[in-house]
Amino acid sequence: MKSSIPNAGGTFQPLRHRSGTMRDRLHGYTKRTLGAGGSVTEAVTLPPGESCAGWVAVHAIDFYYEVSTIWAVMSTDPYLRSFQPGEGFPSGVEYRWSEGSGRDATTVSVSAPLYIEKVLQWIVDQINDESKFPDDDDEQQALRVFQTPAFAALCGQIFRRLFRVYGIIYSSFFGTLEALGMAPHLNTCFKHFMFFCTEFGLLPEREVEPLEVLVKPIRKQYYMSKQPSAASSK
Repeated sequence: MKSSIPNAGGTFQPLRHRSGTMRDRLHGYTKRTLGAGGSVTEAVTLPPGESCAGWVAVHAIDFYYEVSTIWAVMSTDPYLRSFQPGEGFPSGVEYRWSEGSGRDATTVSVSAPLYIEKVLQWIVDQINDESKFPDDDDEQQALRVFQTPAFAALCGQIFRRLFRVYGIIYSSFFGTLEALGMAPHLNTCFKHFMFFCTEFGLLPEREVEPLEVLVKPIRKQYYMSKQPSAASSK
């Protein structure tokens, strides 16, 4: 499975999980749960008998795709070129981009739109690297990779960076998406993302702080949905 980011025209090649694979099975479970009127809480809960590592891996891909399709709406707007390095981030923070690795690593100041583009390109490079996201024709071999500490660290970084992208979108581009009628879709995607991250403890509190006002009511909904009274009323 190959993923893509927007081309110059802001369009995407469709992302598909190949039929009969573990990714397709787990993606389909989420889709059916939400499509059948199930709650977001049910949709993020690990299905019985499935691997937690595989569940997180599939959602890393699916959440990347959701964020990418939202950003594609903005990606060709000339307004994006008006942002200077350090501009467009949530109040009080600046997300910097790291180039290189090890002793050669450097941290550079970029604009918020460029940061998003770099994040999306980096994520798709990870997804398309079969040594990191192996194709799951051999499900057991894929799970052996997904269950390693290195993969857990990679997924943690993917989810943290996706959260930052959401933070930028809400801070600088929500009005534009609202004018385009996309605010409900954005809010639904972010709620699903936050429920999943909360379910599996994927976001450090220091990452959440810049968006605490936005995140707090969503987390409250999540914890309320976990109460016995809420579960019995479904």
